Amino acid sequence: MLKAGLVPYRTLSTGYRAGTPVTLARPIRSRRAGRGAPSLAGMTPQFDLVGTVVTDMARTLDFYRRLGLPVPPGAETEPHVEVALPNGVRLAFDTVDTVRGFHPRFTPPAGSPRMNLAFRCADPAEVDRWYAELTAAGHHGELPPWDAFWGQRYAVLHDPAGNGVDLFAPLPAG
Repeated sequence: MLKAGLVPYRTLSTGYRAGTPVTLARPIRSRRAGRGAPSLAGMTPQFDLVGTVVTDMARTLDFYRRLGLPVPPGAETEPHVEVALPNGVRLAFDTVDTVRGFHPRFTPPAGSPRMNLAFRCADPAEVDRWYAELTAAGHHGELPPWDAFWGQRYAVLHDPAGNGVDLFAPLPAG
């Protein structure tokens, strides 16, 4: 039985038809269920999902749960997890093996991240609090909180897969 918010490996829960085997000949199309057959006629692509490849699903999901994302219980053992965010965008996590299932030559990137996810905090003190909480839990703090010249309290962490995660809040005017 699938848990809410999880997509089974080797089957497609959205796209052409639920349960359709995933093969290289039939690309995965990210779109929400119930919108009819895929069509590009007269449509501008709509930003819908940020996908990330993870090396430790359980640790990664713990990191994002701590930031308040609604990660379904039990998702730690799944090879693909999607989380619907309040603004309608989805955040997806795939294990390296999942990605290699459709891209056999995939190699995880090395070095600094090329993309960061940014989380707006309620105020500058929250940036400090979240940074302290996440680093105390053993997560990598890349840049401790500072008052940035562009008017925000800012900090940068790395999630367990090495992806950049920014915390920010506007500084008080004055």
